[in-house]
Amino acid sequence: MFSALSYATSKGFRIHPDAFALLSGLDKDVLNVVKEIILLKGRHENAPDGSLILVDDIKNFIQPRHDEVAVEQKSRILLDPTPKINTAEGAEGYAELFRSRFEKSMRIFSQRPDSKRITKISSVKQRSSSALESKPQSRKKGQPADQEGSREDKYDNENAGAATFVVAGLLMSKRSKKAAVELVIDDYSGTLSALAVSEEVKNYASTLALDQAIMMELESTSAGLLVRKVVSPDIPDHISNRSKSETYAVLISDLHVGSRHFMEAEFKSFLGWLSSEDEIAQRVRFLCIGGDLVDGTGIFPEQDKELVEIDVSRQMARVTQLLATVPKHIKIFAIPGNHDPGRRALPQPAFPVQGSGGLYSLDNCTVLGNPAFVELNGVKILMYHGQSLDDIIAAVPGLSYSNPAEAMKVLLRARHLSPIYGGRTPIAPEQEDMMVITEVPDILHSGHVHVVDVASYKGTLIVNSGAWQSQTKFQQTMGITPTPGIAILVNLSTLEPIGRDFKLTQ
Repeated sequence: MFSALSYATSKGFRIHPDAFALLSGLDKDVLNVVKEIILLKGRHENAPDGSLILVDDIKNFIQPRHDEVAVEQKSRILLDPTPKINTAEGAEGYAELFRSRFEKSMRIFSQRPDSKRITKISSVKQRSSSALESKPQSRKKGQPADQEGSREDKYDNENAGAATFVVAGLLMSKRSKKAAVELVIDDYSGTLSALAVSEEVKNYASTLALDQAIMMELESTSAGLLVRKVVSPDIPDHISNRSKSETYAVLISDLHVGSRHFMEAEFKSFLGWLSSEDEIAQRVRFLCIGGDLVDGTGIFPEQDKELVEIDVSRQMARVTQLLATVPKHIKIFAIPGNHDPGRRALPQPAFPVQGSGGLYSLDNCTVLGNPAFVELNGVKILMYHGQSLDDIIAAVPGLSYSNPAEAMKVLLRARHLSPIYGGRTPIAPEQEDMMVITEVPDILHSGHVHVVDVASYKGTLIVNSGAWQSQTKFQQTMGITPTPGIAILVNLSTLEPIGRDFKLTQ
């Protein structure tokens, strides 16, 4: 008891006599009990008697609320890339990566009826050439035999009885041509070029990401191979899983601790709310953090001018101090982002233990790689920081940083979290492509773009959880207006999302 009393006094706290008597009768480590109570009360600096430890403080700590006992809390790790990362080298390493991507995508396509018609590219090229050689060149009615039709006339030619094929592969390029879009794909057997000429197919082709898998229905005509239909792996319409009890998961990302723009007061307000008497807060059992816990160093030129702490280990130590105040009955799942320590190429392993600032010491915190797939009370959540959203927004017409959920839909349709190779997103030459979305998530959670956006797609809830960093100079030059200081709360029994704003009024 003496050590507990001395500790409380050293922290500027007093213990009420009745509370002191109650502590004396506990069969627990009294010093640790006092430390935990002070840690919790420290978040409420303006509360009455904030520095006085009362009987109720001790009872609330040693006697869990009824809700804490009754509310379901089951979790399971479905995917953590950390132990599976086995980076290969050079061209052969990337060949292994794309071979894995192709094979995984073909397994997804195999669930579609049309997949039974898939033919190797080499066979299609051989058969289409034979078909053309056996047919005379057709021309439009009234057109002289020696007059070659325009390119548009060739595209319009409906060659009766033309051979049709179904092929599948990775999209190597898509280029606009006069009245058409040329799509080039490859599989194990070779490369094939085909022209999309109908407005429907051209519009769909514009939404495709390079290097994703596609399946195409082709028609062999005198104008060449024409695309009749394009299909992405996509997720199916489905009914999402639900929690048996009204339980909440809180989705946040992009703290950027260490930055001058980190909104520490707002984040502390959020942390305080987690242990408040708020009805929803009492039912929160999970906290999912989607990367960029710290601002890091050397991420962009002259970053040091925007930092209040230039040592990454100390930035991580501050994160640990903040997360240590999360109530112990809430399980934390944290993945890295492109600002965090460790490698930045995807997939990212979990934070390195050395330099993690003690993050691994938090008993209620599970540290995972990026991406990670977790099951919380039966609800499957795919956590991905979202670096590739930069490439998707730049490549697909009509997308913008103001609506990141639309870009996340592109990833779901492609069934890949980072399909584009050679853009702004570094991709490691892994022997297995762990970015393929092999299992359909109930929730896709990303961050990175610092803009809160929520949508639903074929039964999957899409959440981009914003940030806890105010607008930076870089974002100003890019025309990005962040929506920081907002936590997304998801009722796991209904998958209903709620945005709770913790921005402080000026």
